[in-house]
Amino acid sequence: MATGALTVSTRSSFLSELKRRNVLRAGALYVGAVWALAQGIAQLGPVFGAPDWITRGFAIAGAIGFPFWMAFAWFFELTPEGLKLERDVERGTSIAHATGRKLDFWIIGVLAVAVVLLLTNLFVVRRDTKAPIPDQSIAVLPLTNEAGNQDEQYFSDGLSEDLITTLSQFAGLKVISRNSSFQFRDSKDDSRTIGAKLGVAHLLEGSVRRAGDAVRVSATLVHAADGSTLWSERYDRPYRDLFALQDEISGAVAGALKAKLMARSTAPVQTDRPPSGNLDAYAAYLQGNFYNARTTEADHQQAVAQYAKAIQLDPHYARAWAGLSREWTGYAQQFLEGAAAQQAYAEARKAADKAVQLQPDLAAAHAARATLLRNADFDWAGAEADSRRAVQLAPGDADAKFSLGVSLATLGQPEEAITLTRQAIEINPLRATWYSWLCAYLSSLDRLDEAEAAIRRALDLHPAGEGHYEALTIIEIQRGDAQAALAAAKSEPDGSWQRMALALAHQIGSDRAAADAALQKLIDEDATLAPYQIAEVYALRRDADKTFEWLDRTWASRDPGITSLLTDPFLLRYQDDPRFAAFCKKAGLPTTTEAKALP
Repeated sequence: MATGALTVSTRSSFLSELKRRNVLRAGALYVGAVWALAQGIAQLGPVFGAPDWITRGFAIAGAIGFPFWMAFAWFFELTPEGLKLERDVERGTSIAHATGRKLDFWIIGVLAVAVVLLLTNLFVVRRDTKAPIPDQSIAVLPLTNEAGNQDEQYFSDGLSEDLITTLSQFAGLKVISRNSSFQFRDSKDDSRTIGAKLGVAHLLEGSVRRAGDAVRVSATLVHAADGSTLWSERYDRPYRDLFALQDEISGAVAGALKAKLMARSTAPVQTDRPPSGNLDAYAAYLQGNFYNARTTEADHQQAVAQYAKAIQLDPHYARAWAGLSREWTGYAQQFLEGAAAQQAYAEARKAADKAVQLQPDLAAAHAARATLLRNADFDWAGAEADSRRAVQLAPGDADAKFSLGVSLATLGQPEEAITLTRQAIEINPLRATWYSWLCAYLSSLDRLDEAEAAIRRALDLHPAGEGHYEALTIIEIQRGDAQAALAAAKSEPDGSWQRMALALAHQIGSDRAAADAALQKLIDEDATLAPYQIAEVYALRRDADKTFEWLDRTWASRDPGITSLLTDPFLLRYQDDPRFAAFCKKAGLPTTTEAKALP
């Protein structure tokens, strides 16, 4: 009984001593200060491009420092002469009580700052993460083909595309790209849902019927939030007046939205119509676009044939020449190899140059040539110049912005690529693959939380998309989480992308036999397809000689993975190796130092 009373007395005495020495107050001040600073870093870090690990590192450092701070508060006391060991201060001269009162005020102040930061994060920062929908915004939904003949589908789609192109010329008007708006063909979603998904305040919908020499178009401008009709009209015109009809509809819509046509000489009006006004050439061009949007080899062949037909009917049709170049490039990339691919690229080069020669202020011509230069010729500077010109000519074109972003990232400028890609996504918000590119740019800057948000958006839009989980694997590897990286890799659909992801993920795990086996499997099955990814795996293994050996193979096979070199978190480990600069020179790329110096 006496022993128990002594223990209670001892505990009470120790607690009293903690209070007297202000140790508890010092601890509360420390925790409050670390909490407030961590919130401030978390909120301001993204503004300055700080990597995500800084906040986590600060919190860990704060936890490590806590016991040292508490020990300091126990052994030292603040006196009028400065800090002294507590044992050297006589009780009669101690100002611990006055110090305690000052600490109380400091604790209240720090906690007040922490609460303000917390409320700001909850009610301001988070509220603003999604930009408000601008009132001057519209999506043209695919006009319904009322003819009922699938062979005429190209015509109704073409009319919808023309309206998108024309409306994109109006100042201050956000117009959603075809790729996103056409995903709502035959959709059962109401206008509010579609508007929210596309980020627009208005929808243009309607129908088209073409019968012989007559065209009937019904068009309705809808307020997305409540489905109310702002404007509606039906037009019956001779087919020969098609272009005038398209202008009449777009002008009426712009009038209802109170948009003004751009008059600046730096942004010439873009159009997909032939300069001769030849409707047969235009119809062939629209059919080329229709097949271009499909994916089989037969579709590519049909697209080439239709663009060639349009050119035959009107040899000065620059837009058709640009379409032909784009089609030959895509056809070669997806289905051809060897001499056949080189012949296709030669045709693409001839068509692109012809398009630029015929109409130098046509954005589509420069965009087509940029795609060819980047993917066939590895002419990075030429691709960047053409992409930049396309954006200047068509500032509202999402594809032009995205293409310029790819070129700048290839040249080692991921910050600019992030800005352009986000602008492109604003116009084309449902293009899953663009979020994957955005993820790569963000992860190269160690902005891993933002990168993960981007790739998860891609997965939301296209859960079975190839390479999405491989991108998530890379993020988890950067975080040092071997278990999460392996789980992400296993979620990748079967095939070469999964083998790449597994080979990468196993390298940071503890099972070296599994790491060796995954790499060997990737080499055995994908050496021709994925030499760049094999170089990445060796970079993770810290095997510099093998890394550069496989980079040389990458260049020899013209693997498009080279475009990621200057934003690759694994290969950039060797940026100070003389072989890295030598490889960049061989591939026509700037070194990382030169890239940072670019304007």
